[in-house]
Amino acid sequence: MSENRITCRDDASVCGQSASMHVVILAEFAAASGGAEKVAVESARALAEAGAEVTYIQAISGPVDPLLDHPRLRRLDLGLPDVWSLPAWRSAASGIWNGEAAARLAAVLDRLPRAPDCVHLHQWTRALSPAVLPVLLGRGVPVVLTLHDYALTCPNGVDYRFDRAEPCALTPLSGACLAAPCDPKSRLHKLVRVGRAAALRAALGQAELDVVHVCDGSRVRMEGRLGALRVRHHRIDNPVRVEQRAPAEPAAADAIVYVGRLTPEKGADLVAEAARRAELPALFIGAGPLESRLQAEGAEVLGWRSPEAVATILRRRARAVCAPSRWLETGPLTVYEALAQGLPVVASRRSGAAEKVVDGETGFVVEPEAAALAGAFQSIKSDALTARLGREAYDRYWRAPLTLAVHAQALLALYRQLNEEYFMRQCGMDRPVILSAPAH
Repeated sequence: MSENRITCRDDASVCGQSASMHVVILAEFAAASGGAEKVAVESARALAEAGAEVTYIQAISGPVDPLLDHPRLRRLDLGLPDVWSLPAWRSAASGIWNGEAAARLAAVLDRLPRAPDCVHLHQWTRALSPAVLPVLLGRGVPVVLTLHDYALTCPNGVDYRFDRAEPCALTPLSGACLAAPCDPKSRLHKLVRVGRAAALRAALGQAELDVVHVCDGSRVRMEGRLGALRVRHHRIDNPVRVEQRAPAEPAAADAIVYVGRLTPEKGADLVAEAARRAELPALFIGAGPLESRLQAEGAEVLGWRSPEAVATILRRRARAVCAPSRWLETGPLTVYEALAQGLPVVASRRSGAAEKVVDGETGFVVEPEAAALAGAFQSIKSDALTARLGREAYDRYWRAPLTLAVHAQALLALYRQLNEEYFMRQCGMDRPVILSAPAH
């Protein structure tokens, strides 16, 4: 005898049947200028390829990634400016509460030809602001927020004391937090961000928010810093868009490679210093405030490159990839991409992606200090060890790859679960009603 799972809404998307779900992905950009945008774009494409109907809403007008060109994917543009590009007073006001963003988003959602089954928010600090949360939470469907950083609780978004170059140990929005000169720009910027954090808490009120963590460390840290916020935690790895090829040959390469923004909190300067101590070349792919300093010190800085170009450079030049974060980074994606190509990784213990590095087996996990990094780089000067680490990295990654298809299935399973729970609550039930169906 078979069983049918039935809730008070006879809807195939809720019951997990064949009809496709309609998912709205909301992000501030439609091109990968950073990890969060990359995940938003790639997850949208992955969901479309998995059979879902996807509406991608970008808040800020700008470049559009070709990945968003798919028959089951529509893209809409709210046409908002980046708040940091506005005059100071408008930037401050819009950063705290952008009523225009809320109005435009509500109008776009109202015009959709089909109501969404779930809304997935990836970014909100550059244009959307907390003003969009009441709009999303009032649509009558589950809302999911991926935590690419710590902006849900921390005013500066990264739980990092820029004034002390160390992770923050203060309670968010406590008196000590409000007084701390921790912002990377100025006390005025800190004041605006505090206002935004307060507005966020007011916008959420007693609503329960479903959040996706991209690493275990994020969940552990956030659980102790939520205060009165009501949150349900979920764990889904970021997708990795790397095709399986023959493994790279890192022992034949020459450089320690860093990919990302060239900033102190990401540790770009640590790579340069540690590489000098280990007498290995350092190669930087990216740009940022440390670029001139690194070049003056003799490092090779290539600037930003396309994902395809980065992959080629890594296979040709990378003896190892280094992710030396001083802050408690939830990523970076470059760690996964390096492992997928068979490259050893040297990762900071503060990097969330270090969870995928097996110390001494697929690379090294060390403190974000020049001496510790230099020690790992010295070990990688051994051709035999480097070859072994790279091969093990490749084999372990491809046993359970973090492909776009795997990511899409994890998301769809979460959306269906939340949909089912949502409609059960609407019907006043604690669990699905199971009715016996006639045997066929």
